[in-house]
Amino acid sequence: MRNSLVPRRIRIGVLAAIALLGATLVTACGSDDADGLTKISIGVGGSIFDTQLHVADAKGFFRAAGLKVDFVSLTASIGSAALESDSVQFYNDSPTGFLTAVGRKIPEIGVSMNAVGNPIGLIVSKRFAQAHHLTEQTPPATVAKALIGSTGGASSSTTKGQAGIFLRAYGVSPTSPRWVMLPSPAADKAALNNNQIDWFVTSEPIPLAVQAAGDGVVVATPETVPAWSIPQTGYGQIVVARQSYVQSHTDITRKFVGAIEQATKYMRGHEDESLNIAKQTLTGIPDAVLLRSLRQVDWPQSTSMNDSGWKTTMAFLNAEGALPKGTKLTHAHWTNEYLPH
Repeated sequence: MRNSLVPRRIRIGVLAAIALLGATLVTACGSDDADGLTKISIGVGGSIFDTQLHVADAKGFFRAAGLKVDFVSLTASIGSAALESDSVQFYNDSPTGFLTAVGRKIPEIGVSMNAVGNPIGLIVSKRFAQAHHLTEQTPPATVAKALIGSTGGASSSTTKGQAGIFLRAYGVSPTSPRWVMLPSPAADKAALNNNQIDWFVTSEPIPLAVQAAGDGVVVATPETVPAWSIPQTGYGQIVVARQSYVQSHTDITRKFVGAIEQATKYMRGHEDESLNIAKQTLTGIPDAVLLRSLRQVDWPQSTSMNDSGWKTTMAFLNAEGALPKGTKLTHAHWTNEYLPH
């Protein structure tokens, strides 16, 4: 997107955020620590999808690879800019975010597929649930029809697109609700609590945590909506980097993605320990919520990618309608070269 199409105040806000990130991290990126570890920074979004990265850190997989990782919280709107400014060297991105960058000719490359699935929830306010007699057991088709004329919140094109997939699956136009665009999932939650919106869709564990607090009802999940299930959605999270960084830091890239693969393998057989690690970063969330969120994701034995997986993912993302027109993915945009062999 050309700068002339972006409102000036938004451009200034994004640039200021990136400048602040750069000022904060400039002493850490790519430098050698006193203990001989190479420091790198990775952008994360604060969802259940970040767990494998924290497992890699907590279980010493990064350290064993000679790496010290700093985690930097990013929103979807500034992830690519943070990579381009070298504020972070890697970004745990959604496929939508990554392919949006590809569609806009931003030189990013996917180096690891570290989660499969779509752990999201559609949560309605307590007031809306009562007015429309909605519960967690209400059939999804009934829920979709109840959303006609409602006010939905969205903090990214991804979540708005996923809400649209849900609505279309049950014969409801995605334009039938009124939409309020918000800056973050936390803002979604605040708007729901203040009755500024009737519902929103976002990644777990936020929807289930809101429900556990008694402030809403989760009425649609991948467990109840086939269009959101793992067979329909494909890849759930991709580790991306600048192409130029990967080319000039092949050893670091190989060590980094190797540690992540160790973590996802570990998670498959150590659910309790993975839960305990998730609790340390997603604080204040009930164990049952975190466990259910973790179980909505397939943590892969191998973090390699393939044409079939991308075909499924692209079909899902095209159904979202969130990608730039004409976006095409080629083998130049993703690689398994740096994975363990």
